[in-house]
Amino acid sequence: MMKRVYLYLLSFLILFHTGCSKQQLDKTNTDPTKSPAENYDPNDLLSTAQFKFSNKGYYQLLYQSTMMQLLASTYFYYNNGDKYVNAGSFTDYQGRIFDEGYAEASTIREMQRLAREKDPAGYSNLINIGDIMFVLILQRITDTYGDVPYSQAAKAREGIKYPIYDKQEDIYNSMLTDLDNAINGLDPAKTKPTADLFYKGDIVKWKKFGYSLMLKVAMRLTKITPDKARPWVEKAAAGTFSDISDNALVMTDAANLDGQNGTSLALRTVSDYREVRWSKTLIDELKTSNDPRLGVIAEVSQSGLANNINENLAGNTDPAVQLGLPNGYDLLGGAYDIHRAPGYPGETGTGADAAPLGNYSRPRTSVYLNLGGPNFIMTYAETELLLAEAKVRGWNVPGSAASHYANGLRGALQAMTQMNQLATIPDGVISDYVLKHPLDETSQAKSLEMINTQYWVTTGTNFNFIESWLNWKRSGYPVLIPVNYPGNVTNATIPRRLIYLSTEILTNTVNYNAAVARLPGGDLLTSRVWWDR
Repeated sequence: MMKRVYLYLLSFLILFHTGCSKQQLDKTNTDPTKSPAENYDPNDLLSTAQFKFSNKGYYQLLYQSTMMQLLASTYFYYNNGDKYVNAGSFTDYQGRIFDEGYAEASTIREMQRLAREKDPAGYSNLINIGDIMFVLILQRITDTYGDVPYSQAAKAREGIKYPIYDKQEDIYNSMLTDLDNAINGLDPAKTKPTADLFYKGDIVKWKKFGYSLMLKVAMRLTKITPDKARPWVEKAAAGTFSDISDNALVMTDAANLDGQNGTSLALRTVSDYREVRWSKTLIDELKTSNDPRLGVIAEVSQSGLANNINENLAGNTDPAVQLGLPNGYDLLGGAYDIHRAPGYPGETGTGADAAPLGNYSRPRTSVYLNLGGPNFIMTYAETELLLAEAKVRGWNVPGSAASHYANGLRGALQAMTQMNQLATIPDGVISDYVLKHPLDETSQAKSLEMINTQYWVTTGTNFNFIESWLNWKRSGYPVLIPVNYPGNVTNATIPRRLIYLSTEILTNTVNYNAAVARLPGGDLLTSRVWWDR
């Protein structure tokens, strides 16, 4: 199926830029909307959009992974997220979620247009899945930037080249309504999609995905309009994921350069492999609770620089030796050099073979640098943790907060086997850990902190760093201590949004300016989107 998909990708001149090199990241998409309808099966555009949405490579590594203190790095181009410094030309990547997201949204709308022209009744499920995908894509865009095009998005065929930026509040109202309509339109008795990378056309699972997405969309509103969030959460609650078999993920293709896992490929770059490590914040959290994930996600490389950069040498996975790299340090010899960090463990190797980061834990190569590994979209663990929070807030959802939390924790540990078989945690170990770590219900604050810290760990260890950041903005947990590195552009605060795509300033000036005027502080990393006030 994947070979067929890539033939269509070439036909549409859509170039994947999967994060494997800086040059590939700078490639641009070609809009497929000029392709004649009779030549193509609209199903194949679904898989195109799904793959592109999932495979974000360097974009989430340079910013969200280190901003969230899940990863840390001393290498200069990671300064963007690790130290909030605009390093080199990489600030352009802040606009990539906008740029690529609208290319993905356009692909979905083109898919729906072709389906309606060919056979609207026969393609009914595909069309409704398209509306769910559109919400999935647009939520990431609006949560990253704030006000963005929604009502006029992907309407170039209708002559709208410069769409207005809808207010985020209006976007959220539309997304929830659009989801509801799409879910209701799905029918397992009708024709299934044939090129679906999420669920292979399983409409029952798509209904669960739709309700799980509705839950996530509604929960984003807990800070700004909890009264609006509640009825939508309660509506979604009974239809969400049942277990990890419902997890939405996209498998990649190690044998095809354009189909490889972008994040894994990026981390195989020599500089990244040498200087990207798990953050001290994450490793300390896992150690504090004796979390069994520590023994499967992390390794300390063999001694010396040559061994440190040899991807074929497995490291030491013993939980006792794992040590996270603190964020905010470099290898420049000054006051912020890692050698001066409190508790620095020393180098491994000597002389020219010295490895300054040799004693720090890196993502386990055999688990995370698999070029055919999965990209996680949304999981049972995430939905159960959100339901636990809803119950803590006193909302009318089935089950107890404690049971949803336990389900979320169990589901997160079980899902490690989906990341890689080598990361499988035995059932007995999972059950014992869940039993010994119940939800702290002594206060609402303690419960919320525990739930959302687990959400951060879960999405972080799944390498879904964008979602880690978005939920942290919403919940405030875990409580992260920002770094204060010279030259930072945020006054030593963790970024709350990314800046708009730079070309919008020139090509959609009026609408861009109107959106920026509504942002407190303007188009800055420190400004907050509507629901993050």
